[in-house]
This record gives sequence, structure tokens and C-alpha cells, in this order.
Amino acid sequence: MITAVALTAYAALVGVVAPRALARARWAHRAPTVAVLAWHGLMATFIVSVALIVYHVVLTEQHVHQGLVGLLSACGVTADAQSGDATPAPGDAVTLLAPAAIVLLPLGWLLRTARWSRRARQRQLDMLALVGSPAPEYGATIVEHDVPAVYCLPGRCRRVVVTRGALDVLSDEQLRAVLEHEQAHLVGRHHLLHMVIDAFARAFPGLPLARHAKEQTALLLEMIADDRALRFHSREDLATAMCEVAAGPRAALSAGGPSALIRLHRVLAPQPKPHRAAGLGIVAASLTAPLLPLLLACGPTI
Repeated sequence: MITAVALTAYAALVGVVAPRALARARWAHRAPTVAVLAWHGLMATFIVSVALIVYHVVLTEQHVHQGLVGLLSACGVTADAQSGDATPAPGDAVTLLAPAAIVLLPLGWLLRTARWSRRARQRQLDMLALVGSPAPEYGATIVEHDVPAVYCLPGRCRRVVVTRGALDVLSDEQLRAVLEHEQAHLVGRHHLLHMVIDAFARAFPGLPLARHAKEQTALLLEMIADDRALRFHSREDLATAMCEVAAGPRAALSAGGPSALIRLHRVLAPQPKPHRAAGLGIVAASLTAPLLPLLLACGPTI
């Protein structure tokens, strides 16, 4: 019983308290890649914790008192389970569906989200085939539209789209800077991270971790793309381009959007990155946090 209570407290810490602290952390905007890893670490930790809580609550008393060994025994993967003395009962396999469902739920939503996103992108690509014209000099597709916009459509047939309005208001260097931003999204496959976050949010609606992770990761991925663009272009060119371009359509990654003001301040007033040791510590904590619930479950439950 004590193990189940400890796991519940840990899940509450990860799902409610830690997200609010991480969302307010000043270092996150200075190290967006590390912060994205931290958010995904929290999500993995929450899933593992809740699955183990369900296991301790619903599995038979015999296995619960054996801790994680009981779980492995129920799965038939321990030496005892493989001997004739402890053959897994059919009821164990059925009961294991409850904790397994906690893991399969976000995976199922991930598959659905991927399918929805692919359909939305395909509609955009079909439209581009009708109204767009290739621009090899920019590695992009030009759309005759007055509203300034630059965005990308990820996936197998990935595209960077530039409207005529953007070409009219941006200088060549500004355009190159924002194109580099969009290429960063494509090369980094940021749309996959968006889908993981969206699947988690759909699996656990109302959870503070899901809400904060979705909001913050979207902002952090834009900052990561900004940092790549700043490797090759000036801060002034990128900042001006961000001010000029509008938000792209849904199912696309755009250089504009509601986060532009926060990113603009970050681009024009850069802050030093966290110390390397601090960054490595956060990475280590993000990778090991999902293992702590397993350590709690290893000992016999009291």
C-alpha cells in the first residue's frame, strides 16, 4: 500500500507541480533543446508512474506484495514464472491489460494524430499543386497571395511555402533568414514532437502537464529554429522577418504566430546559455526520471 501511495505522490508531482515550475523556469528559453527533452521526460515519467499505480491497485494481492518481481512474474519473464511452481494464471494476463492500457492510450492517440496530420498536410499539398509555382532559387514554392507568410509543410513531400506578399516586404537577406528557420523545422522533424505532445494531451485531457507541455514545446521548437537561423544570418534580419510574416495555415510550422513577440525579445536581447554542467544535469535528470517509479516498485509493497 505504501508503494502505491508513493507512486501516486510522484505522479502528482510530475503531472501537476513540476510542469508549473518548468514553465516558469528562466533557463528554458536559454536552452530550448534541453527544455524540450525535459518536457518529454516528464511525460514519460507520468505514463510509467500511472501504469505502475494501476498495476498495484488492480493486480492480485499475491503479485502486488512481490513488487516489480510480481509484475514480471505475471508477465512470465522471471525465472520463477518459467518454473513449474509459478505458472502465470490466465486471470493475470487479463488484469495486466489495465496498466498496459495506460501505455497504449497515448500510443493510440499518437497513431490517430499522425493520420489526421498527414491528411491535413495532403490537403495543403493538393492545393499547392494547383496554385503554387516552384522557386528553385529559394528551395520553396511561391503562392500568389498578398498576406506575407512563410511556412513549411513537413513529411515525405515536405515543402517551404512563401507568399507573394512575403516576397514584396522582405529583403533577400530577411527572406533567407526566415527560410533557414523553416528548414530547421524540417531537418529537425519538429512535427513529430508536436504529434507526441498532442497525443499525450488528448490521452490525459485537463492534466496541467499536458497543457503546459503543449504550449511550451510549441514555443521552444520555434526558438530552436530561430537559433539555427541565427547561425547564418543577423539578428536584425531575422527579427524584421518575424515582424513582417503572418501565421501560416493550420498543420504547418510558421515563422510567425502568437509566440513571435516572445521570440522577438529573445532574438534582440540574447541571454547567455546555462552552464554546461547545468545542462548535462538537466539532461541526466530527464532521462532518469522515468526510472524512479520502477525503483519504487522494485521492493515488496508494505
